[in-house]
Amino acid sequence: MKYIAIIATLLLAAFTASAHGISEADKQGILEGGNLEYIKLGAIHMLTGYDHLLFLFGVIFFLTKFTDIVKFITAFTLGHCITLVFATLLHIKANFYLIDAVIALTVCYKAFDNLDGFKQHIGIQSPNLLGAVFLFGLIHGFGLSTRLQQLPLGHEGLVLRILSFNLGVEIGQILALTGMWFFLTNWRKTSSFMRLSRVSNILLLAAGLLLLLLQLHGYQHTQFPDDFPMNKEEHFQIHQDMEGNRDIGTEDGAK
Repeated sequence: MKYIAIIATLLLAAFTASAHGISEADKQGILEGGNLEYIKLGAIHMLTGYDHLLFLFGVIFFLTKFTDIVKFITAFTLGHCITLVFATLLHIKANFYLIDAVIALTVCYKAFDNLDGFKQHIGIQSPNLLGAVFLFGLIHGFGLSTRLQQLPLGHEGLVLRILSFNLGVEIGQILALTGMWFFLTNWRKTSSFMRLSRVSNILLLAAGLLLLLLQLHGYQHTQFPDDFPMNKEEHFQIHQDMEGNRDIGTEDGAK
């Protein structure tokens, strides 16, 4: 039961930390530092990116061969590198709440797939997983790009800054995957793994759904503040507190 308790704790952390934006402290650190700050920020962003981590956890949940893990994580990495780099270079933006809502759906998708939902509930074979992981990597990378573009990037040395942030993301991803792999490898040696694997993926599905609702709630509040029974200043301050003091104004979301 200790393994399911650990998973529940991690999912609860996702419930209480639905966003992982760029704070004013991060921006100040970037202004005072150099490319190493971008690497550090990228690593921290991935390690606190509960939506990214939940998706990766779902991807490797039933993978036992190291070569399979490398194959799927490579597809995911290639996908998110493409959109992270090019969306940032081309200044392609979208409302980060909506992007994070789609990322939450990728968590739901993987949990549903792990539960054999396509065959049991829809009557079809699961779509090609490698292609799905690559596609979802593109979406996750766009989410990372929306965060990076909240920073004062400037123009001179822009490519190096983007690559430094991306390197940090990969470092954070390797650290997170190492912990997940160690946890799952040890858990698979116990009799509780198969007994509780279904419950674990139901919890993963629930986490994805809750993250989806939280992101849609944030989008509705920031885009339609007049629809809620509080003045705009109070409403803005509440969301600043909820999102870790990141910029949540409609200007970022509208661009």
